[in-house]
Amino acid sequence: MEQINIFESENRNQSQPLAARMRPRNLDEFVGQKHLVGEGKVLRNLIERDSISSMIFWGPPGVGKTTLAQIVAAKTDAQFITFSAVTSGIKDIKNVMQQADRMTAVGARTIVFVDEIHRFNKAQQDAFLPFVEKGSIILIGATTENPSFEVNGALLSRCKVFVLQQLTQDDIAQLIRNAISDPRGFGDQDVRISEDVINALAGFANGDARTALSTLEMMVLNAEYETADDGHEIINITTEDFEQCTSRKSLLYDKQGEEHYNLISALHKSMRNSDADAAVYWLARMLESGEDPMYIARRVTRFAAEDVGLADPRALELSVAAFQACHLIGMPECSVHLSEAVIYNALAPKSNAMEVAYMEAARDANEHLAEPVPMNIRNAPTGLMKDLGYGKGYVYAHDTEDKIADMECLPESLRGREYYHPGDQGFEPRFKERYEAIKKWREEQKEKKR
Repeated sequence: MEQINIFESENRNQSQPLAARMRPRNLDEFVGQKHLVGEGKVLRNLIERDSISSMIFWGPPGVGKTTLAQIVAAKTDAQFITFSAVTSGIKDIKNVMQQADRMTAVGARTIVFVDEIHRFNKAQQDAFLPFVEKGSIILIGATTENPSFEVNGALLSRCKVFVLQQLTQDDIAQLIRNAISDPRGFGDQDVRISEDVINALAGFANGDARTALSTLEMMVLNAEYETADDGHEIINITTEDFEQCTSRKSLLYDKQGEEHYNLISALHKSMRNSDADAAVYWLARMLESGEDPMYIARRVTRFAAEDVGLADPRALELSVAAFQACHLIGMPECSVHLSEAVIYNALAPKSNAMEVAYMEAARDANEHLAEPVPMNIRNAPTGLMKDLGYGKGYVYAHDTEDKIADMECLPESLRGREYYHPGDQGFEPRFKERYEAIKKWREEQKEKKR
C-alpha cells in the first residue's frame, strides 16, 4: 500500500515557508514540552522505543502537535498514514482501515494520524473505533479543543491524552534564534537582530511557533539590506521592522531588568491607591508588552491578601479564580479575567492588618525559635507521651458553651502578644468586633481565677 503523508520532504528548499523549513526533525531539535519529551519523560521514551499506543495530542495552535506526529513517522517502523479532518470522509476512512486490517494480517503495524480530530463528526470518529479496539491501527489525533467534549467517549477511553502546553516566551525566543542561525532558515545570511526585538517578537507570537517564524520571515524580507566592506549583504532587523510587520507598537521590556519591576510596582501601587484606571492601564502595558499573564496573576493574588485582606475576603477568591483562568486559557482571552481581578482589588476596601500580623509574628518566631510548644496543646498519640504530660489541660473548644477554651496557646515568654490589629474598612470591623469580644472573654476568665 502506498504511504499517505501530509508532511514535507526532507529536501526542503528556500521556496518553502520558514516554519516548514524549520520543522524539527527529531526530539533533540524539538523546543518546549519538556514535561513530555524531556530526557526520561514518558512520551520521549515511547517514541524512542517505537512502542507508542493510541494517543491524543491536545494543545493550542503552534505548540508542536503535528511536529510530534512527524517525528513519530520518521522514527517508527510502522506504515504511517495521515488524515485531515477537513477533507476526509467516512468512505476514505473505511478504505484505509480495511487496508490496515490486511497489513495487520501479515504482521505489519499501521499508525494513523488525524489532524484536527475534533472536526470529525461522531460517525467519522466511530469509523475508527473497531479498528482501534482490535489493534489494526494505532491512532494519533491532534486537537486544539478539549477532547473530553470533542472526541467520542468510547474512542477517547482507548487513547492516552497528552496535554501540550503553550510555548513560553523563552521557548519562542529560542526558536527564533535557531531560525536565524540554522542553514535551513537564515543561517547562510547575515541577519542581525537585537535581543529586544527577538523578545518583542516572541511576546507577539503568544506561544505560537508558527506565528513567530512566519513573522520573522516577513521581517527579514522587509528589512533594509546593506553591503559590508567585504561585499556581503547584512540584513538589519529593527524595532521599526517589527512594528510594521505586526501593526503593533513594541512595548517589550527586559523581564529581568528594571522596567519589569517598575511596571509591576506601578500596578501594585495603583491598586493599593484604589486607582482602578491606572491599575488597568499598567495591566494592559504589561500584557501588551508580552509579560507572562501567570506572573501578573500571582502578584494580583498576593495583593488580594496583602493589601485587601479581611476587609473584603472575596478579593482573594476572585483573584485565585483569575489565576486559574489564566492557567487554563492563556492570552489573549485571560486579559478580561485579569482586568476583573485588578479592578476589583483596586476598588475594594483596603487592610494590611494580616501582613502586619504575620511580620510581627515572624519577627518573634525568629527571635524565639527555641520556645517549646505549651504542654496543653501538644499532640499525645502514645501512652508515654500522655504520662509525660503531653496534652494535659487541653480543652476541646467545641465542647464549651462559648466555643472558646480558657487556655493559653502561645509560649510562656510570648503570652499577651497581639499581632492582628483589625482595621476599619469593609468587612474588617466585623472581625474587629469578634476579635475584641474574644479578648474581653479571656480577660473575664482571668478575673474569675483571681
